[in-house]
Amino acid sequence: MGWADLLAQEETVTLPWVGGRSVALKGRWWKIEGKLPRNHGWHQFAVDGGKTAKWVGATEMDFSYEQGRKILRGYLVGDWLVPDSVHAIHNFDTLPPEAVQVHFVEDGLDRFDRVATLLTDAGFYIYLRPEFPQGPEGLVTVAYQDKAPSVTNIPGVTPALELAFRWEVWHRDEADKRRAELERIRLEQIALLEKEEQRRLLVERMGDGKGRRALAKVDFKAAAEAALAISGARLLDYRKSTQRNEMVVNYEFRGRRLQCVCDLDLNIVDAGICLTDHRTQEKGDRYFTLESITTAVSAALDQHKLVVWRHVEGDPGHNYDYEEDTGDF
Repeated sequence: MGWADLLAQEETVTLPWVGGRSVALKGRWWKIEGKLPRNHGWHQFAVDGGKTAKWVGATEMDFSYEQGRKILRGYLVGDWLVPDSVHAIHNFDTLPPEAVQVHFVEDGLDRFDRVATLLTDAGFYIYLRPEFPQGPEGLVTVAYQDKAPSVTNIPGVTPALELAFRWEVWHRDEADKRRAELERIRLEQIALLEKEEQRRLLVERMGDGKGRRALAKVDFKAAAEAALAISGARLLDYRKSTQRNEMVVNYEFRGRRLQCVCDLDLNIVDAGICLTDHRTQEKGDRYFTLESITTAVSAALDQHKLVVWRHVEGDPGHNYDYEEDTGDF
């Protein structure tokens, strides 16, 4: 068999792709000819002994790809990794040179989760998997939710975790500034309308359930705050769930820190507390909305029957939730 025969032999390889017309594997580079993948991710490519590749289709990660490649661990801030290797921080206004951009970050990660990332042969980093926490991450999350100015008083906080906290706070503050500016512009526009029209628009936007659900599609935070405020609850934090069109909501009510999952129509998917009727075994979670879930919490607290399934860091009742096996909660 000659060199021409070797070049003609075709094989299929599984590689990460983030755009462009080139892919690489173990020092070899191929130019993609023809159709490109529709989405970033793991894909199969047909390659031969030459320098061209053809896209075959999307696929799952080839876990053997991890072998022998550089793995970098640390904390994600958006799609940037603050690596554990950060030892000293002199300027919190910029990310350190060790920080890297990460592709393929999955939904559903908690704030301040440690993760592992992998350096690909093409020179970019991809999300690999969650890593074990180092200890203080839960208290740092509580500090973020309580809008603490720093985490220097929390034992065991590494420079990487402190920088991740500072950057998450910066992103939140910038988002709040943008939201406040948009609200200022909106109010200026409303001021040009007649007083009755102004009142109608405000009620439609925030004052009734229909308005809150329309708002949740474009500004979930504002809608969730308005929904919880009806019962005197306070929004602490929120994030995307692993399920599409669902949000994990942390809130404070009657001195308790609680968590639930709702959809974008503010309907409860998982109340985070026991709402199972012990007589019929029917789960009552989906009978509630983000506006009404606190009525169930109040009833359970008043009857000393609160059982929490989704425990939250910093909840003062974490270690003494009621666990009676009778009643409706």
